[in-house]
Amino acid sequence: MKQKRWMRLLAVVMTFVVVAAACGSDDPEEATPTTAAPATTAAPADTAAPADSGLTLELGTLLPATGALGWLGEPMFAAVNMAIADLEAGGLTINYTEGDSGTDPDVANATVDGHIANGVQAIVGAAASGITGSVIDKVTGAGVVQCSPSNTAAGLGVEGDDGYYFRTAPSDDLQAPTLANLVAGDGHSTVSLFVRADTWGEGLRSFFTPAFEAAGGTILYSDSYAPEAESYDDVIADAIAGDPDAIVLMSFEEGLQIIQDLVGVGYGPGDVAVYITDGMATGALGEAIDANNPGIAEGIKGTAPSAAPESGAAWFPAAFEAAAPGVSAIFASQAYDCAALIGLAAASAGATDAASIQAEMVNVTKDGTKCSTVADCLALIADGTDIDYDGASGPLEFLDAGEPGVASYDIYTYDANGEQVVLEQIVFGDDAAPEAPAEEPVSDTPGEGVDVK
Repeated sequence: MKQKRWMRLLAVVMTFVVVAAACGSDDPEEATPTTAAPATTAAPADTAAPADSGLTLELGTLLPATGALGWLGEPMFAAVNMAIADLEAGGLTINYTEGDSGTDPDVANATVDGHIANGVQAIVGAAASGITGSVIDKVTGAGVVQCSPSNTAAGLGVEGDDGYYFRTAPSDDLQAPTLANLVAGDGHSTVSLFVRADTWGEGLRSFFTPAFEAAGGTILYSDSYAPEAESYDDVIADAIAGDPDAIVLMSFEEGLQIIQDLVGVGYGPGDVAVYITDGMATGALGEAIDANNPGIAEGIKGTAPSAAPESGAAWFPAAFEAAAPGVSAIFASQAYDCAALIGLAAASAGATDAASIQAEMVNVTKDGTKCSTVADCLALIADGTDIDYDGASGPLEFLDAGEPGVASYDIYTYDANGEQVVLEQIVFGDDAAPEAPAEEPVSDTPGEGVDVK
């Protein structure tokens, strides 16, 4: 796989304050804490696992089993279960309450109410930035740690969370310019944007637009659309009126219908360049669009936080495949790291109350002895050593705001079978990397090609 390393695109980063959003279970009243199942896979370790720590952690999830991001739930739930199994193998006891967000604020709030009533000390989720926004005040106001594996809206957790909100996914202030450079680098000068009317979609637009214009491009259309609309005909008519070179979908599940409708009016992937982001980056996009014609997705390109970052722990991709055969790996490494970090922070603090976990979440990601498995990290902690956890999603190096200081993005396309193939990875925040100008286009030269299933 070809890899480029870039520094943060300071020229296009703007202040964008957003409120986060969260996911919850369909029936939180019926959710009961359960101890995690035995490990389905274990990370290799050079040291023996520590003895029983005597620590019991109450952990909940707020992830999408249903709703517009329901397809993201399976890899996230699987990865959280992997982390729980590894933490328990290392001596912690985890009482786990699973929660489905439904990608719906009402469902999410009900689930959070249930988690808080059950005394959880930490929550993994939500998936959608907008959903987090609907519950973050409730979660952090209750003094509960929240760690999202996939919130990417810029500005989350910067203020108002009392330091209790964290995320392992990088911010869209990096992804959107990366996407803009990809589109411009492919030679497209006029673009129409389909922008989901929420914090996430409108945030992406706010960073994509100046980056694309700085590269000499023109935005022909960028109005927000209501994702729950019964028809997108009017939006499509306005978007194609200027005959754009390329179309960019900042969409969730509803983007599947938009692509089908675009095909019907001669602006599908076979007619014009189509780009997507992590909101649609499932491995088998073609089948999701049209099960009878998965090749419909051929040629679509996009960006997403890396599913299998080259800078991530080498053991994780195979371990995840063993734990969840055939499941798309998108945001799996980030979900594993959220749960792992919560447990490691508790072990480092020697306590599982939320305040103690919160105080150690940043510390365990930097300025200590490096370790890349839960077992090794726990063994170091047991020996009284400060750790620097380099996770499944890469070297986290958390900033004070509780988000990664190093970010890796996949540039991918879809082949003739509608399956995702990663072309290269773009890395930000690596001090060893040479600085690249913000306007430099992303190369679209394929590397070896890593299939994300």
